[in-house]
Amino acid sequence: MATPILVYNFNAYSVSAQWRVVDDIVMGGRSEGHFAVTPAKNGRFYGDVSLENNGGFSSVRHAFDPPVIASGHSGVSIRLRGDGTRFEFSIKAEAHDRHVYATHFETSGQWEEISLQFADLYPLYRGDRLEGPSYGGGLITEIGFLIGNDRPQAFELLLDRLDLV
Repeated sequence: MATPILVYNFNAYSVSAQWRVVDDIVMGGRSEGHFAVTPAKNGRFYGDVSLENNGGFSSVRHAFDPPVIASGHSGVSIRLRGDGTRFEFSIKAEAHDRHVYATHFETSGQWEEISLQFADLYPLYRGDRLEGPSYGGGLITEIGFLIGNDRPQAFELLLDRLDLV
């Protein structure tokens, strides 16, 4: 079993500009997501998902430069507090890849640590599942969180830290 390695934690040096929000607006939708670092030094991904104009999602992404080496690890552990709804977590292996590896997780509304296994992250492109193997470790050039539950909703996801396990 590999020793856990801290990949990202929010602290006094965290800045929201290191995270990029991508909403369905890129496809004509009307969802509106935001990202901020709270006074308590947590990442806060929040906003409203709208189904207008064939919309329905909001996401936030963080790129790593240099990439994180995940070899020898089997997954990630994320300390977070969601609003009791389902979110998606994704990893982009290579910067030039058009697809990501993703899986969904449920939140309880309380601070919790969720564990996601690499074997459960399947290839995904623009919301469509692709044929192919699950994420095998290797490099992580980007991580992301997405909400898109096929309904309009306000949302909030607080992030504290992410570790390789």
